[in-house]
Amino acid sequence: MTQSWLDEPGRRTAVLGEYEVVVVGGGPAGVMAAAAAARAGRSTILVERNGYTGGAGSAGGLSTFCGLHANVHGEHRQVIHGLADELLTRMDALDGLNAPHLSFANRILAQAYDISAYKIALDDMLVEAGVQLLFHALAVGVVMADEHRVDALLVESKSGRGAIRGQVFVDGSGDGDLAAWAGAPFEKTDPRHGMLYPSLMFRVNGVDADAARATYDQLPALMEDAEGSGRFSFPRKRPIVRPQRNPLEWRANITQLSNADGSAIDGTDVWQLTRGELQGRRQVRDVFPFFQREVPGFEASYVVDIAPDIGIRETRRIIGPYQLSEADILDCVDFPDTIGVNGWPVEAHVEGDVEIRWQRDPRGYNQLPFRMIVPQVLTNTYVVGRCASMTHEGQSSARVSGPCFAMGQAAGTAADLALGAGVAVGDIDVGKLQARLEEDGAFLGGEGTR
Repeated sequence: MTQSWLDEPGRRTAVLGEYEVVVVGGGPAGVMAAAAAARAGRSTILVERNGYTGGAGSAGGLSTFCGLHANVHGEHRQVIHGLADELLTRMDALDGLNAPHLSFANRILAQAYDISAYKIALDDMLVEAGVQLLFHALAVGVVMADEHRVDALLVESKSGRGAIRGQVFVDGSGDGDLAAWAGAPFEKTDPRHGMLYPSLMFRVNGVDADAARATYDQLPALMEDAEGSGRFSFPRKRPIVRPQRNPLEWRANITQLSNADGSAIDGTDVWQLTRGELQGRRQVRDVFPFFQREVPGFEASYVVDIAPDIGIRETRRIIGPYQLSEADILDCVDFPDTIGVNGWPVEAHVEGDVEIRWQRDPRGYNQLPFRMIVPQVLTNTYVVGRCASMTHEGQSSARVSGPCFAMGQAAGTAADLALGAGVAVGDIDVGKLQARLEEDGAFLGGEGTR
């Protein structure tokens, strides 16, 4: 497509508010950053493009927390605590949690939940913490105070264009939008050579749960037979089909979204996002009859919901003082500036398949260094979640919900320390940060595993 341009006239932009901490993105990292900062007494706003928070866990229809647990010397343990514990307690009070279930050949636990309970629990948690929420606002740019400091976030909404001034910013956008606009260096894997493929989640109802569970392990063989005979074609191998809070309802993670040349959909390209949404719904249409016709327990089932958004796994990754790597994951590496842990394996969504690589160390988890949430160049911005400072392979593990919760709580707490000391975000006293996190219930990876 040939690019053409037009010049817009200059304009004045209304300042919507001034805050000590401005958080962009209400995914698992952003919500914890906002809650932690507000509870520390900082005036905090959370800007979210949807009408609710939760990120891929709500808008993406994920409905399962990965990475809350680790396989520690053969014992399945929850290793993400702190604010995550409170969120789980709130969701449980809403009858919104399943018991954790084994995943990936029964080697690690995951936590299924009800999406509506997740949304409501986050609403209550954030409002009670004192966070100012701004929904239906899309971040579109920044205004810089100088080459190292962001002055304001620019947003667009049904109310028009506005600016939100802040002292410390937390980029939880998933795509590293704010940090990239502000000039922070970043990497983005070429979609034709390795970028993780997105998916579109859907849920089905009317499942005979007993019959489905009894034959669950046969699903890959049933798919292989159906594809081998030409009855169906599947976008990827290794399906994930699991029961939800009510066993009549199951979620399906079986789609894979690509461009015409086979490359992964790039979540920072609006045309590719559009293609991915259309393609994902077509894949649901084409794949679901397989379940009805050939998978025991699904004969009377029907699609009850297709996720509002496709699930993007990887786009920009900010380059910080340290990039978490695959070797760090597999060797369960410790860091002196730990802010939390990650026990999820490397989960690489490659063309047509999902590759799983497990930790080589039986401890089962690595520590997350503070340096991975500090971008280069910028002195008043943290970056958390799947766009934090990680290599492509490291991000294939630490992008999931559990470590994102940990990164977010650390960033919100660190923002309070940076403001209190009047220092750049990378120059806080990490020992004080670690002490604060542990006081607030976080597990940083010491020998006394909870």
